[in-house]
Amino acid sequence: ESCQGPVCTNLGLKPGQRLTVKGKIAPNAKSFVMNLGKDSTLLGLHFNPRFDAHGDVNTIVCNSKKVEEWGAEHRETVFPFQKGGTAEITFGVNQNDVTVHLPGHQFTFPNRLNLSVFDYFDTQGDFTLQSLSWE
Repeated sequence: ESCQGPVCTNLGLKPGQRLTVKGKIAPNAKSFVMNLGKDSTLLGLHFNPRFDAHGDVNTIVCNSKKVEEWGAEHRETVFPFQKGGTAEITFGVNQNDVTVHLPGHQFTFPNRLNLSVFDYFDTQGDFTLQSLSWE
């Protein structure tokens, strides 16, 4: 695997494996993003906690993206993030979906693109990546 800043490729995450992301949220955060997919054009999971962005307040918005085509947005109203705080999120890859483990909450998002392996990960927005681990 290789990571350059907030972008990782060749992760090789398969069903039964999980990726744990730790980092710091900016004090004046509006939103941040974590993408998991085959590459930057095929995103099986676009994970976007929004403190105040695009008309959403304290909402997690998830989606998938196939080249330039976005899927239907999925919203979670449980929002265990704080501006200026730390975040630890674990993405568990399953056969047909991804389980997102948050502090005190978890939900699943379907593997709409039928990806057999998740090789790509990046973070964007008001979040500083501190560590990445997988098993």
